[in-house]
Order: sequence, then structure tokens, then C-alpha cells
Amino acid sequence: MTIGLFSVFLLLFPAFALYSCHKSAIIDKIGAGMLCFAVGILLGNLGILPEGIKGTRELFMHITVPLSIPLMIFSTDFKRWTKLAGKSLLSFCLIALSVMLVSFLAFFLFKSRIDEAWKIAGMFIGGYTGATPNFFAVAMALKVDEQMLVLANAAAWLVEVPWFIFILAASQRVIGKFLLPFCSADTVTSIDSLDAINTCEKDKASISDYSEMLKPEKLVPLIKALVLAMIIFGIGFGAYSVTPESYNMAVLMLTITTLGIFSSFIPAVRNIDKSFQLGQYIILIFCVAIGTTADFNMLLSSSPTIILFAAVVLYGAWLLHILLSRLFGIDTDTQIITSVAAIFSPVFVPLVASSLKNREVIVSGLAAGILGYASGNYLGITFAHLLKAFY
Repeated sequence: MTIGLFSVFLLLFPAFALYSCHKSAIIDKIGAGMLCFAVGILLGNLGILPEGIKGTRELFMHITVPLSIPLMIFSTDFKRWTKLAGKSLLSFCLIALSVMLVSFLAFFLFKSRIDEAWKIAGMFIGGYTGATPNFFAVAMALKVDEQMLVLANAAAWLVEVPWFIFILAASQRVIGKFLLPFCSADTVTSIDSLDAINTCEKDKASISDYSEMLKPEKLVPLIKALVLAMIIFGIGFGAYSVTPESYNMAVLMLTITTLGIFSSFIPAVRNIDKSFQLGQYIILIFCVAIGTTADFNMLLSSSPTIILFAAVVLYGAWLLHILLSRLFGIDTDTQIITSVAAIFSPVFVPLVASSLKNREVIVSGLAAGILGYASGNYLGITFAHLLKAFY
């Protein structure tokens, strides 16, 4: 496979995935996002990708997400979203609390078996509240040994992949047995009403409708939406370029999200049909690309103890978050999207929102993820030094 062919594959495979979901009820249950992610992982481990692919792959990964986020926000009715903001903030605080409590427990379980376990705990607190950028930022701040950093990062990948597969494929059905259902901000006060529930289901179904996107009357406005998204990306990249490295990703995400929200207040932008679906398609390209980065040989070489540490933190914090969400009345979709934003970064929020068939949680998830970017470093570094006192 040449680099050119690989690029064409990245651009076109999501269309095949969406077509397959349309034709097969079984594949549709798996979801286009999961299919793209799985095919990417398969390609990355078959040894058929061309030499020098890294630059092309990173180009796709770095461009697709900043383009997709504004497109998926444009159609959001922000006034409706503000009715849900309190829940997303509370849910993020609960996942952050869960991560800190379980990391504290994991530290005491493994401190005699892992050198400088307080640093590992700090890394996972930063990483599972502020995602990967904070994982590495905390590691640098704590001067973690390079080999330990590689092992911890590989262990995190190993435990996160099955978790994320579950999130995409079955989380809404399973967690929905324990938590309240999500409903539109317009119908949340009448959740027991059959009409309200039907309204929610219709809204969820429309998110997967890609029909007529290529018709001129739809395509021309979509091109305009894409150009606007490119302009927003350009502004965000400018802010990214002049910001210190520790904060540049947070600034990029904050800029494109904020400009996307501002644009959604313009009726001519908000009313562009299928802009969400276009953004969703672009995020599927990202899904294939990032799947090719998973290296099973590196993952399997990780220390079993560090893998166990990572598993305890991830799955323990996630389960505790579900319990706390039930206690505080957080609904299923909000619990899922905020945990993904904190643990996997806001980059994955559009993809998960797509699998949930719920566009209304996108801005909530992005807001929670950006809050995680802003707070993860502080939480990870602070708690690492607190844990150091127990050595």
C-alpha cells in the first residue's frame, strides 16, 4: 500500500462503513465509528502500511478533529444546551473525584511493587481527568523515568482500548439499565410522557441520516459550512502557535469550540442542513487514522503490575462514577460523554456522541473535556506530591 492509496482509503472507508450500517442491522448496532476504529487497528498491525506513513497519518489526525468540531456544533441550539450545562459540570466533577479516590486506593495497593508509584498515580490522575496531553505533562513535571513513561502509556492503551470499544458498542444499553435516560432539553421536564420519549428517539435517529447530502441544494451550503470551519481552525491554530506548549492544545480546543458556539447563534449557519453529518463523517476519518497507531507488540510488552494499576484506576473510577451518577441523578448519555471527555479527551466527544445518536451532548462533552485540560495538570501534580508523603 502506498501513501497515496492509504490517504484515499482514509477518505473513502467511512463512506463504506456508513453504507454497511445502512444495509445491515447487525453492523449498524456495532456502529460506523467502531467499524472504522477496528479496521484502523487491523491495518496498523498487519504490517502492510507504507514506510514514512507517520507524517501523513498525523496530518489527517491533526486536521480532522479541529474541522469536525465546529461543523458538529453549528447546528446546536445553545439556548437549549444551557438547560443541560449544570448536569455536565456536576458529572465532570464526579468523574474527577472518582479518579482521584481510586488512584489513591491504587497507590496503596501497588506502592510496594512499583517504584515511585506516587508518580504513576499522578500521571493517571492527570491523564484520566485531562486526557493524554495532561498524562505526559504531569509525567514531565514529575520527571518520570522515560522507560517507566513508555510502559505506563502502553499499559494505559491496553486497558483503554476494550473500555472504549464497550463505550462505542454497548455502553448506552448497559449503563442505561442503571441510570436515567437522556432526553432533549425541551422535553426533560416531561420525561414520563410517551410523546416526549418519542421526540427524543426521533432526534437520535436523525443524526444518522446522510441522505441527499450530495444534492446541489444541500452541497453548496455544506461547502460554505466547511469553509467556515476551516477559517475557525485557522484562527485556533494561530492561537495554538503562540501559546506555551503546556497549554496550546487546551487553547486550540477552547478557541474552535467557542467560535463554533458563536457561529451557532447565526441562523444562517445554524440552519445549514447536514452540517452535523459532515462533521461526523470527518471524525470517522480520524477514527480510522488513530486506529492504525495501536501497536499490539508495544502494548503486550508492558509490565503486568503497571497494566493492573491502570486497569484498577480506569475501571474502578468509571464504576464509581456510574454509582455517583445514579446518586446525583445524572442521566446515561451525560455520564458517558463526560467520562469519555475526561478519560479519552474531548477529541473523541463527537465520535461518541455519534454512537449515542445524541448531538445535544457534544457541547457539554467538549466543555467538560476543556475543563479537564485546564485542571488535570493541577490535580495530577498536586495529588502526586501528597501521595509522596506516604512513602
